[in-house]
Amino acid sequence: MAVSLYGTLARLALRRPRLVPDMIRSAWAFRARGWYRRPPFLPVPPAGYVRWRMETAYGDPGAVPPADELERYLRWGSEMRRRM
Repeated sequence: MAVSLYGTLARLALRRPRLVPDMIRSAWAFRARGWYRRPPFLPVPPAGYVRWRMETAYGDPGAVPPADELERYLRWGSEMRRRM
């Protein structure tokens, strides 16, 4: 599940490099506590949180959102953080 989601994000970053800063900001906003103490040492959300978000949004904890939805969310999240 997470590999597919991160794979979709990676393909989106390759297709739309201008989204990479938004991706980094989102990863930082949802990073797991103590991420720097556990491999893979990346500030990504906990897997349980991602499963819960997918289940609440799509009714399936293993769902992978389409790239266009991810792009809209990243742009929206970035805009909301700018307005705060």
